[in-house]
Amino acid sequence: MAAESKFKMSQERYDALVKELNYLETVREKEVSELIKEARSFGDLSENSEYDEAKTEQGKLYSKIAEMKVLIENAEIIEKTETAHDLVALSSHVRLLDVEENEEVEYHIVGSQEANPMQGRISDESPIGRAILGHRVGETVYVEAPAGSVQMKILGVENT
Repeated sequence: MAAESKFKMSQERYDALVKELNYLETVREKEVSELIKEARSFGDLSENSEYDEAKTEQGKLYSKIAEMKVLIENAEIIEKTETAHDLVALSSHVRLLDVEENEEVEYHIVGSQEANPMQGRISDESPIGRAILGHRVGETVYVEAPAGSVQMKILGVENT
């Protein structure tokens, strides 16, 4: 079997996954079992839509549990380390200037499991994240994005 890749995440995200997995394996699994039990009591299973829905829900639940176990087993916790104050690293908050559009943007560089571009949280594996990691304030980098090459200048970095 191929080696699983590691999933970079903060301790907070890891703890949230463990808590959610515990909930799914205890509370939610019992709820779904009760739905199946109740649907069976309605009689003929071949024409029982409640039973079919409950079994589908059970399949989704088991799939979600398996997915979460893989994430937890292969988690790589991002340790907050002392980084130069002007160097872009994992967990940095960065302020960038899109040179062509003359538009400022701010991002928090996170692991792929925590990325949410709508909240300004981009993955270190995203085109922008990959391009700016290891660079310093004042540097201009070229980001190879699906829409083409974009020139970004690093205006500020905050490492907390």
